[in-house]
Amino acid sequence: MDCYTANWNPLGEETFYRKLELYSMEWGLREDLRDCVVAAAPYGGPIALLRNSRRDKTPGARPILEIYSASGLLLASVPWKSGHLVHLGWTAGEDLLCIQEDGTVLVYNLFCEFKRHFSMGNEVLQNHVLEAQVFHTEFGTGVAILTGALRFSLATNIDDLKLRRLPEVPGLQKPPPCWAVLSQDRVTVVLLAVGQELFLLDNTSCSVVSPPGLSPSAGPFLHMAVSFTHRHLALFCDTGTVWMGTASLKEKFCEFNTGIRSSPKQMVWCTRPRSRQRAVVLAWERQLMVVGNSSECIRFVLDEDSHLVPELDGVRILSRSSHEFLHEIPEASQEIFRIASMAPGALLLEAQKEYEKESQKADEYLREIREQQLLPEAVGQCIEAAGYEHEPETQKSLLRAASFGKCFLDKFPPEGFVRMCQDLRVLNAVRDYQIGIPLTFTQYKQLTIEVLLDRLVLRRLYPLAIRICEFLRLPEIQGVSRILAHWACYKVQQKDKSDEEVAQAINQKLGDTAGISYSDIATRAYDCGRAELAIRLLEYEPRSGEQVPLLLKMKRSKLALGKAIESGDTDLVYTVVLHLKNELNRGTFFMTLQNQPVALSLYRQFCRHQERETLKDLYNQDDNHQELGNLHVQSGYGEKRIEGRVASLQSALDEFYKAKNDFAAKATEEQIKLLRLQRHLQEELDKPYLDLSLHDTVATLILDGHHKRAEQLYRDFRIPDKRYWWLKINALATRGDWEEIEKFSKSKKSPIGYLPFVEVAVKHHNRYEARKYAPRVPPEQRVKAFVLVGDLEQAAEAAIERKNEAEMSLVLSRCSAGTDSAVAEKLNRARAQLLKK
Repeated sequence: MDCYTANWNPLGEETFYRKLELYSMEWGLREDLRDCVVAAAPYGGPIALLRNSRRDKTPGARPILEIYSASGLLLASVPWKSGHLVHLGWTAGEDLLCIQEDGTVLVYNLFCEFKRHFSMGNEVLQNHVLEAQVFHTEFGTGVAILTGALRFSLATNIDDLKLRRLPEVPGLQKPPPCWAVLSQDRVTVVLLAVGQELFLLDNTSCSVVSPPGLSPSAGPFLHMAVSFTHRHLALFCDTGTVWMGTASLKEKFCEFNTGIRSSPKQMVWCTRPRSRQRAVVLAWERQLMVVGNSSECIRFVLDEDSHLVPELDGVRILSRSSHEFLHEIPEASQEIFRIASMAPGALLLEAQKEYEKESQKADEYLREIREQQLLPEAVGQCIEAAGYEHEPETQKSLLRAASFGKCFLDKFPPEGFVRMCQDLRVLNAVRDYQIGIPLTFTQYKQLTIEVLLDRLVLRRLYPLAIRICEFLRLPEIQGVSRILAHWACYKVQQKDKSDEEVAQAINQKLGDTAGISYSDIATRAYDCGRAELAIRLLEYEPRSGEQVPLLLKMKRSKLALGKAIESGDTDLVYTVVLHLKNELNRGTFFMTLQNQPVALSLYRQFCRHQERETLKDLYNQDDNHQELGNLHVQSGYGEKRIEGRVASLQSALDEFYKAKNDFAAKATEEQIKLLRLQRHLQEELDKPYLDLSLHDTVATLILDGHHKRAEQLYRDFRIPDKRYWWLKINALATRGDWEEIEKFSKSKKSPIGYLPFVEVAVKHHNRYEARKYAPRVPPEQRVKAFVLVGDLEQAAEAAIERKNEAEMSLVLSRCSAGTDSAVAEKLNRARAQLLKK
């Protein structure tokens, strides 16, 4: 702590930069980095190397693709057997992109396992790739290509590949000395330098642009760099001048003359978010220079060939022996640790140190802070500065000071202090040499804990990821469950263990953990060629709806059908049955359904609405003559021609006889007979009779005056007498043929009595005819008949004669006050006498 500022390097009056060693690299490189194709992923990501093996004189030796952690631990390596490699780059999800000369892009994971490939198009294939860049925008990870025809092609998102060929640059005869991809207003463009001119290529045009304020003496552009956020641009001219400004080329920040005219190997931005200082780092063979909006610069001597990796808040510097981080010192750290600083945080840190020494000076420092009412600010400064420190001892010292200061505050919210302690424990854990993810606090907050957990899972560091979830108390579905699911998907790829062992291990570890889908794990097992393991894993899946789709994909349709039936989900059963129908031949399909009554019943129901011919085959196979007969009846009434309908009913008749259903057979036979008769009547009388019921046919014949034909149907179809008499008197009344009704009533004794005659006449508003039949009504119905025809006097006499109190009340209810007063008085006397008795 005493020499804390020893490695601070000033850039201007208020800004300092320092270079920290993150790791001592032990990757044992024999070559310099300049002899390798190097790509390091941002946010402390892994490093990919393709060794060119220039020093390896073994004939036919292949280059080796290696992936290391940021601490230099080998994650995986594989001999490079593909085409000539032009460029390496990392996606946002830490997949490695290998861009070949023929325009093919190979995608590998962290462990050199091939995932997929895609092509940048025929134009690139024909003209080959001269140069390539991998870039990141809000759309995702993109690839830009410069072809041998000196044309640019790019894809802004490799996960949704849409290739764009940019316009031609006029007068371009050779590859430009430098070019970069910019993202402006959600549009991706290419900026390239040709001599002293800059060209901007968008989707449709090529335009010349010029950086504002550039010195007239500046020569051709040799190098350019875009900031991590795509907001800033730096240009290096052959005069050694560095121009810095906005990427839109609308504003100039500063200009600096390096005094070195040779083009740097690399030029990257080194700017902390929300900082007033804008700085660029340039690297030559043995020199590193930091320039910004100051007349001075910072120079570092490089002992080894180095590679710069731009980050959100600094630059990582890779070499054969070390991995360093160059960054601007945050304001909070400057305030606390600057020599002779009187900032509140610095005084609080000194107060805490003196308190540990049991010195009175602790009280003096503390009183000075409290008198200025700056204690909350001091505590906040110490907490913030702790986040920017890499050494745990410095972190602890600052947090102890913050904790000390909090004791003298009544209402200081503890959440910030607790959260910083948690974040630092997580950061220190992932920065460990064995893990090798050197995230800064700023990068961690930008990346989020969810993405960090994903990266630990990608590295198969499942125990650490689970411990972090438990420590931060993340919800199971977001944390532990998701990580265990990834672990299980990796576990099924271990082919050195039997299916039974792997399935039991996964179930023992996962159990019934919320948010775990065994079907997803089983799908992964099936994709790895382990079908039996997938089936065993599906046994642990409680949701049948998740089991069935995978079983169908595995062509285990019969097992899928059983699971669907067990679930009780009819939609799921239908899904499997229809899949079986398309997969199996007809006979095998029907035999499969025979063993599953539930599925067979549901399929019959489906066929009843959709495939009636298939339903007929099913009933034939089962010798189900009754249902076949019903099916023929239903089909018959779908026929428009009478011949087709009769033929279907005849088929139904045969099936009913085979089913020994005499009633259905007799009814069908009579229906055929009726249809033929109706057709004869329709042809003879030129009036529609088809599709009428037997009763309606008889009624229609009577209405039309064809009494003899109606009588014939009555006899032929053995219509009951009562039903026929009702039909006839209603039809005749509708026709108004009262004379025929009277004649019919006298033809023989009515089987339905004579009250219906009265009711039908009254219904048709003919009380005159109704009175003819009222006296013929039996005594027990006579009162009602006289009431219907309106003869209340006769009704009263009948009620008195029958001595029926209810009938007397019925008649009384119909008597009006004036006209029927005598009848009412007579009824009241009779009721009174009846009640006395």
